[in-house]
Amino acid sequence: QRHYAISKATPIAMSFELFVTPNTDVRKSPLIIMHGLFGSKQNWRSVGRAIARETNRRVYTVDLRNHGESPHADVHNSAGMTADLSAFLTDNSISKACLMGHSMGGRAVMHFALYNAPLVDRLIVVDISPVSMPKTIGEMNTIMRGMLEVSLPSDMSLSVGRQKAKEILLKSIGRDSVDFIMLNLRKHPRTGEFYWACNVKVLRHSLNGFLDYGRNIHNKGPFLGPTSFICGKKSPYMDPNDWPEVLHFFPNASMNWLPTGHLVHLEKPKEFIKITTEFLNS
Repeated sequence: QRHYAISKATPIAMSFELFVTPNTDVRKSPLIIMHGLFGSKQNWRSVGRAIARETNRRVYTVDLRNHGESPHADVHNSAGMTADLSAFLTDNSISKACLMGHSMGGRAVMHFALYNAPLVDRLIVVDISPVSMPKTIGEMNTIMRGMLEVSLPSDMSLSVGRQKAKEILLKSIGRDSVDFIMLNLRKHPRTGEFYWACNVKVLRHSLNGFLDYGRNIHNKGPFLGPTSFICGKKSPYMDPNDWPEVLHFFPNASMNWLPTGHLVHLEKPKEFIKITTEFLNS
């Protein structure tokens, strides 16, 4: 993996995929989709393609820093991800964008919109609150500790390696989480070395920083553009009691609840795509 020592808000060039159709209207602001922790642009491919088709907008799915095919950096926080998004807009000559983010990506797009309102047309936040954080930091720490314990010999085949890694992770982590995390296991084509696509050490080190989010946005905003929250009823990541405070930051926001857990877009893709396309077309 490429690894740069990066100071507080030095941007990295995010890896991305662009979806267009023969009917794409380049005069419309494009949609940029940012995934959650341990995710990647791959998780959003079918959603991105569908939204591009239904809205006639360009749709970019990106890998956040320390994830997927994007460079690794020593800093992982909202300021860094905002710098990355600013650089992405500049590099792709985008003057104004619609933003969608899930979980960690949702916090990144909210942070960006509160700091850079003129660059944001519409905002979609998927299953995360700007106000409170569920008590899952300990759980994340357990997951990352498990990931760091996975050590596989380079002469082992990918299929056997996947099986072994899964067995190690299942000792301390639930099956749903393990299946999602396993999408990150890679094997170097030349050396045969196994590695995680996401930068586990830096992500683990930055976990406590997630708790500082409120302090970083408390005197920012509001963002007055159209905003849509899409959240899972069975997920702990959006407390309904936060809503009055959410409206303080995003007074033009609406809330959509779906009968899902945290991975709203994967559990109810049809309903999710319908809500997002109607919002982007309204």
